[in-house]
Amino acid sequence: MLTYAIKRIFGAIPTLFIIITLAFFLMRLAPGGPFDTERRLPPEIAKNIAAAYDLDKPVYQQYLIYLGRLVHGDFGPSYKIRDFTVSQLIANGFPVSMKLGLLAITLAFAVGTTLGVIAALKQNRPPDYSVMTLAMIGITIPSFVTAPLLQLVFGIYGVHLFGLDLSLPVGGWQGGAPQNLILPVVVLALGPIAVIARLTRGSMVEVLRSNFIRTARAKGLSTWRIIVHHALRAGLLPLVSYLGPAIADIVSGSLVVEQIFGLPGIGRYFVQAALNRDYTLVLGVTIFYAALIIALNLAADLLYGVLDPRVRYE
Repeated sequence: MLTYAIKRIFGAIPTLFIIITLAFFLMRLAPGGPFDTERRLPPEIAKNIAAAYDLDKPVYQQYLIYLGRLVHGDFGPSYKIRDFTVSQLIANGFPVSMKLGLLAITLAFAVGTTLGVIAALKQNRPPDYSVMTLAMIGITIPSFVTAPLLQLVFGIYGVHLFGLDLSLPVGGWQGGAPQNLILPVVVLALGPIAVIARLTRGSMVEVLRSNFIRTARAKGLSTWRIIVHHALRAGLLPLVSYLGPAIADIVSGSLVVEQIFGLPGIGRYFVQAALNRDYTLVLGVTIFYAALIIALNLAADLLYGVLDPRVRYE
């Protein structure tokens, strides 16, 4: 397994190189620049700024300079956020994005697997149809639609139930206060809940028809024990392959959610940097996300081999 992991890591280097190259030149092809403003700068000042950030050199030279810095782990300074390097901004924003992502994927896994198991046990009956209908709705509605709706219902109008005020903040971080986390975590979790429920349902239906489940039932084991101790381990294997990319997708999918809820995560920095043509910050976040997705995919593959003894890494 160690040899397989090392090969995957070295195999990821060309992928990262291609991502860096594409992101670098695509940013340069986009109209506008990091120091373009409505008020035109005097030529002397514009020339000095371009020289300070190597923007006066040909694009291929800028690319080689950037690669040289990357080799030493230097993402460069932010062009628009003064007195901060890209590494500092990522270090400040990543804990926020990671906290949101981990809470969302935990909620999605717990709710999604529960709904999927219920649908599998009640196959082709009203509970099954209800779960699959809700899952389809959850897959089709994007987060930039559900987020404003939840803000409107729970924040602007407010919800009162049994004399309790269930109103929630529509934005802000407040040091990660629980009431500020509920809405963004729920918005991020809705899509994965739907996917996990469908995957679990399909896999559990197949597992429940397997010979070893029939044998367990013939031995007189309870339905609860059959599901928990026998069916779930086999039924959740397809989720392992999904969870790696899903975690990365939730963290990167928080780009929109962080912007809507005003959270100080990497996603908010990325959106602002793209709008302001902050080349180094966009590139740094893109590279960071790419490395994260590659690492999580590798972790999912290795975990799959641990859970399924039939898998061998030669």
